[in-house]
Amino acid sequence: MEHLSIKEVHDRLQELNGWEMSDYSSIYKEFEFDNFKSALEFAQKVGEEASHQYHYPDILIRENKVIITLTTRDEGGLTYKDFKMAKIIEQLV
Repeated sequence: MEHLSIKEVHDRLQELNGWEMSDYSSIYKEFEFDNFKSALEFAQKVGEEASHQYHYPDILIRENKVIITLTTRDEGGLTYKDFKMAKIIEQLV
């Protein structure tokens, strides 16, 4: 699986709500919840689904916020796999 061109990344970002490119090799989004417990439960759901997809995002939990960063490390950049995972994550909110 080849990594996406910068144009392909920008095109795919248009299909997602609130996801941003942090650098050419990753995208991220911050999710906010009512409390820490809800944030933790969401992070757990993301982790379980990521495991099924064989895609392992960086997940940072800060109080009631969860920041998720996606990249395909094996390819050294962004691939369709990252955008598929982002769409799945959106469905978990």
